[in-house]
Amino acid sequence: MSTYFLSDIHGCYKELRMLLKQVLFNSKEDYLWIAGDLVSRGPDSLKVLRYLYSLGNKVKIVLGNHDINLIAVHAGIKKNKKENYFDEFLSASDSIELINWLRSQALLRIDKKNNIIMSHAGISPQWSINTAKIYTRDFIKYLSQENYISFLKDMYADNIDFWTVYLNQFDQLRYTLNSCTRMRYCYPDGRLNMLYKQSPSLVPYPLQPWFLIPSKIPKIYSIFFGHWSSLKGTYIPEPFISLDGGCCWGEELRIFRWEDKKWFFQSSGCRKY
Repeated sequence: MSTYFLSDIHGCYKELRMLLKQVLFNSKEDYLWIAGDLVSRGPDSLKVLRYLYSLGNKVKIVLGNHDINLIAVHAGIKKNKKENYFDEFLSASDSIELINWLRSQALLRIDKKNNIIMSHAGISPQWSINTAKIYTRDFIKYLSQENYISFLKDMYADNIDFWTVYLNQFDQLRYTLNSCTRMRYCYPDGRLNMLYKQSPSLVPYPLQPWFLIPSKIPKIYSIFFGHWSSLKGTYIPEPFISLDGGCCWGEELRIFRWEDKKWFFQSSGCRKY
């Protein structure tokens, strides 16, 4: 049995299957942890979701910003943009079944036995593990309910960028969504900056990558995240592990095998979507 970690598939189904074939992934014995952004930008979001759904409990997913966006588009909260490549999914006979499955996934996964944490964008420097567990769990509780549309409609708020216990309940959940699915840079006090997406070498002081801000998470944990393909070539200290290889931009899909700490790579055959 092996455990594999990857992220930001972005509808690149062909590359996903080629990479899993390369590592001899066994869907009956192995486990696949995916740090979000399963869909959008690439051509085959529907195929990606159908395949991952078929894996049952062998796949462990956290939602990324593009996965949340698909849920919002399907619900009529957001417009379907051309660059999403969602048309095939939205017209599929099993789209509701797949959306309901997606809505029940996590924002944060923790494996205490192996000291592993996984979230799409990362984990807020302002949070302890217990705080992260409480609010990510509460967010998914609301998202997985039948009346989720009114909840999700109220969750988009760029101005909720700093954690404090004095936030009201829904601002706490708005911060949870922003930090878990959109975070890249923080100010020294931990406040989020959701404007900059470039490589750290191009971003002005005093902004820093979130993983360089002092954290409350014990260093025994390996922290897997995606969301940030422009980190390529950037120094990332232990215990943080960046998974996004920029496959949908014509770069690569990459996967990490936990047991021997080995990387595998699949070049993108896609044009730059």
